[in-house]
Amino acid sequence: MTNRQFSYHRAFALLAVLILGISCNAPRNNNLTKAEKLPKLTKTIGNPDYGNVQCILQDKIGNLWFGTTENGLYRYDGKSFTQFLMANGLNSNSILSILEDKAGKIWIGTEAGLCLYDGKKFTEIQIPLPKNLPPNGNDYYRSANHIFSIMESRTGKLWFATINGVYIYDGKSFTPFTIDKNAGGFLNTNHNVERMLEDNAGNIWFGCRANPGVYRYDGESVTNLKLQVLFQDGPKPKAHDWAWPQLQDKNGHIWFSNWGGAYRYDGNTFTTFTKKDGLKGGVTKIIEDRNGNLWFGGDASAGLGRYDGTSVVQFTTRDGLINDSIWSILEDKDGNIWIGTRATGLSLFDGGRFFTYSQYQR
Repeated sequence: MTNRQFSYHRAFALLAVLILGISCNAPRNNNLTKAEKLPKLTKTIGNPDYGNVQCILQDKIGNLWFGTTENGLYRYDGKSFTQFLMANGLNSNSILSILEDKAGKIWIGTEAGLCLYDGKKFTEIQIPLPKNLPPNGNDYYRSANHIFSIMESRTGKLWFATINGVYIYDGKSFTPFTIDKNAGGFLNTNHNVERMLEDNAGNIWFGCRANPGVYRYDGESVTNLKLQVLFQDGPKPKAHDWAWPQLQDKNGHIWFSNWGGAYRYDGNTFTTFTKKDGLKGGVTKIIEDRNGNLWFGGDASAGLGRYDGTSVVQFTTRDGLINDSIWSILEDKDGNIWIGTRATGLSLFDGGRFFTYSQYQR
């Protein structure tokens, strides 16, 4: 071996040792799996088993917003989560609903009322309470101002379903909207509504856990449509004849849900979907993805169901879902499915597997 060859071999040996040394001392993150490297929505307040990821929104610039009961509001920019609490200007740490209006402002419904985020700060918006509020045996709910859902109609008006009834906001003032003056409503407040939906024809649908059937407003009058009773699981199955309006699908059918299953309305009749059709139980949320699949989120450990128009495929914690009790679902602009659950859990389904995006900080 010549001196030149010996020098080459020695140089390669030194290079190999150097590479090996760098590999051995590399940061641990380089050895983490994709799931371990993911940013996390971190629950910081309360019992780890309590609370929901109650609502999800993707705004016009692509940020994802997650409203939680107890842990405030989180914004995810694709890299990290930012948590917003009362210390940041919210009027409550329990978020029930969220909407971005056509102007890009974000409306947040909480257990204490309404907040508006303009991109820089939160401002509390007062909805004037009616003077003739019905009596309520629970002082907590009597003084509360829960905003269950928010909707922007095609006319540009904002609709708020609150514990004190429905209100319409025209940009200047709030006007109460009576659904049924004889109805009891959730938590014993008159004509109370929890969820709303505007269909393609401009009809607005209302639903609540305490009022039988669903209500449809055609712009002139309100009609109460009756529903077939669906039964909730249990040793003594509980009957339910109410429903939350959820969405209108690509075929024009309107979907509703309750603790016993789901309903599909074709404009004339309601068709029920229950355990016999592949659902595991009660339904809290329904969305339609870009491929026309329907996703059913269920409470009481019912898991996540995907319906392709023929059959339901069920996903649970055995498949990687963080929790089987689901309260919110959203398909993002990339086609990923985000699932918000009990215990402030958050999962993402990329079409192949589930990834966990939440944790509890003790």
